[in-house]
Amino acid sequence: MRKWYVMVFTALALGLAWAIRGHFGHEWGAAWAGGCGGLALLVGMRDPRWMRRAPTLAALCAIGWGAGGIMSYGIVIGYCRGNEFIDVIYGFSMLAVIGGLYGFLGGGLFGLGLESADDHKPQWAGLIAEMVAGGWLAWGLFIYQFEWHMTPPRSELWAACFGASAALAWYLYREGYGRALRVAAYSALGAGLGFAVGNFLQVMGSSLDIAYNWWNVMEFTLGFCGGLGMAYAVVTRTWPASIAPSRPANWLALLFLFVAIPFVNHLMAVRADELTSLAESLQIADAARFAVRQQVYAWLLAALLAAGELLSWQRYGERKSTLTVAVVPGMFFGYLTLYTLFSYITAGLFYKPVDFGISHTAYVPVLLVLLALWIVWGRTDRHDAVMERPESGLQWLCTVACVALLLVGITFASIHMHDTPLNGAHRRFFAETPVEE
Repeated sequence: MRKWYVMVFTALALGLAWAIRGHFGHEWGAAWAGGCGGLALLVGMRDPRWMRRAPTLAALCAIGWGAGGIMSYGIVIGYCRGNEFIDVIYGFSMLAVIGGLYGFLGGGLFGLGLESADDHKPQWAGLIAEMVAGGWLAWGLFIYQFEWHMTPPRSELWAACFGASAALAWYLYREGYGRALRVAAYSALGAGLGFAVGNFLQVMGSSLDIAYNWWNVMEFTLGFCGGLGMAYAVVTRTWPASIAPSRPANWLALLFLFVAIPFVNHLMAVRADELTSLAESLQIADAARFAVRQQVYAWLLAALLAAGELLSWQRYGERKSTLTVAVVPGMFFGYLTLYTLFSYITAGLFYKPVDFGISHTAYVPVLLVLLALWIVWGRTDRHDAVMERPESGLQWLCTVACVALLLVGITFASIHMHDTPLNGAHRRFFAETPVEE
């Protein structure tokens, strides 16, 4: 039962955070979501060894999931909204690749942090150099030499993420970090499937003319399945004694998580021009004053959370029991709540009536479900026995084959849901112009 709790708790947390990320976008929004996912898994596991390194581990998860935020996928989603099999299967397949890259980088770096031991320490500088070089080489080779353009005319930085993922995979294999490599693989499997299936749900909702933010449903599904895969890989393995916590690393990670990430997201998303437009749509007389007030509210919320977390870590950061019972769970719920409030401020939800037809309304119920799960199952130290069953190469090949069959199945279902291309559909092959919306 404990394993299922950890898996569901992590999946819901990363799903909610990734859905919120859809309103912020790009790598910094993805980093906030990744940090939430990493903290959720640590809260679920309640391992005192990991709790003492919680900021560092959460920051690694944030960096890994956030790195994938440089990839563009808007055009790829449009390929899935057509009626031609070759375009639609291409769209779903590439979404699985993009989601897989999100998960591999996020799960791989997080898993490497978990597997770090005093007698088996990663060479972080060397790994970063290898990943940067791998990303640069893959981007140059695939895009400029082979001209393999996945998302023309959008950014092709998927190739850089692929190269960085390949370098990370080789490093984990070469240095004997098998558990971390497994976490990366299952995170990639979950996020890749989640992205493709989530977009299938979006196509289905659009085909049935159900008015809802199906794009947000797709994003939630990506995060949910990615979190599920990441948590499954962690709870089904025994882990070595964790490396001793580094005080400087924890403090740098705290500043990154609770100062840098909210600060940059505030600059990029809580903008005066967009808030002014929001005020005008809400028919608020003094739009400029409204915009300034919302920005101040967001700054105050971020400052209060940062101060609270930094002070609590300073006071209780070395106490194992307090970290497990209050500090790290408080860190997780505070971090995810602030992200939720940021999204509500940018959407003006505090000035609108409750509407269950918009996806924002579901955020607080999901947050409450997470709190209920933690209250009921998350405050005990009972752990299930781990029966390790290493996957063979044949099992992984069968898994890949099943994923391919699933992609074919949702492709056939998708193209038979609508007689004509949906709004926003694009042709990848044999056509150069998008379908008019």
